[in-house]
Amino acid sequence: MQRSQHKNKIEVLNTMVSPFVCRSRILLIGVSWVLTLVLGLSSLRMVESFASGNPGWSVLGRNNIRLPSLAAEKKKWNADAYETDRLAKDKESMDSMRSESEVEFAKLRTPWKWVIRKRIWDLLESKDIARPPRPVHHRIPNFDGALQAAERLATLPEFQAASCVKVNPDTPQKPVRKIVLTQGKTLLTPQPRLRTGFFSILSKESLPKGVRIADCIISKGVAQHGTPVGLDEEYTVDLVVVGSTGVCPQTGARVGKGEGFAELEWGILSLQGNIDAEQTLVVTTVHDEQVVDDIPAGQLTKHDVPVDIIVTPTRIIRVPNRAPKPSGVFWDLLSPQKLAQIKVLRQLKEEIEEETGQTLPSGPDELLPPTAKRNRSKKQPSSDATRKATE
Repeated sequence: MQRSQHKNKIEVLNTMVSPFVCRSRILLIGVSWVLTLVLGLSSLRMVESFASGNPGWSVLGRNNIRLPSLAAEKKKWNADAYETDRLAKDKESMDSMRSESEVEFAKLRTPWKWVIRKRIWDLLESKDIARPPRPVHHRIPNFDGALQAAERLATLPEFQAASCVKVNPDTPQKPVRKIVLTQGKTLLTPQPRLRTGFFSILSKESLPKGVRIADCIISKGVAQHGTPVGLDEEYTVDLVVVGSTGVCPQTGARVGKGEGFAELEWGILSLQGNIDAEQTLVVTTVHDEQVVDDIPAGQLTKHDVPVDIIVTPTRIIRVPNRAPKPSGVFWDLLSPQKLAQIKVLRQLKEEIEEETGQTLPSGPDELLPPTAKRNRSKKQPSSDATRKATE
């Protein structure tokens, strides 16, 4: 009986509470929806407000943000400010490179020459005047118009009168070597860096049948078809053609690639009587951009060889105040490192010391300059003139 009454009380209580619980659940769900809606609208307004105050940002769809837009960035871009900033950064970079190069080149002999060399090498590359092999740094730089310069050189009365012409083995003088042989003259050219010997002589008449002149104006062809020349051979050089990195139109002062081989070859030939240091003309073929006026003739070393005539693709410059030319080999400037590089110099020194019974002086130790590196990672451009020169 008591259990039955208790059960009835519980049922009555449930009947009274259930509607209240149901309404409470509905109310909680409603409140949850309202809060969600309010928070969502609030977030969206915050994003829109941020975006409106920051034109580099924009809203994509509901509650979605993207990175700064390109269109907005273009509106803010200021061409004048950009160019000013670019030029300032370029200047800062160039000043930094100049400082680094001065520190590096100060370790070498005549560091001022290295500042000029680097400036010209950089210029030829930046203006795309340089031609393969590239980069032209630490080389006698090949240049656009080398063929035209060679053809202009061939119009010189001094060239036309010459029978034997000495020409350096570098790439920009390749068309000069071709013209020398084509016109029936004798070509005297050194082995590169005097590594394998001294000089080789070639002439059109001495070439084997079927051998093209074009095959004999590169180092491999010279070694294969040329006649080796020893130190004691008797011949006379009528004209000397050298390559240059930079050259002064007033004094003829020049800078090469920094290894001194043009000066060593001149010294040996003048010492042996194959060149008249006073009378033999020296000509260089260069691009117009390589003709510079900041090579101080007063700072040249005593073995530096100035030029008499500068030939570019557009003009011929006869040097009005040429610096004096040296004669002989300056043993006191030859470092042990340079002497160790060149067999023919060691041979010549031994012969002189044996003949005179005296020990020749030796120069101070030196840090030899770096040699060129060929960039084989990308295809090198080539002009029509360059291709014709190699045919």
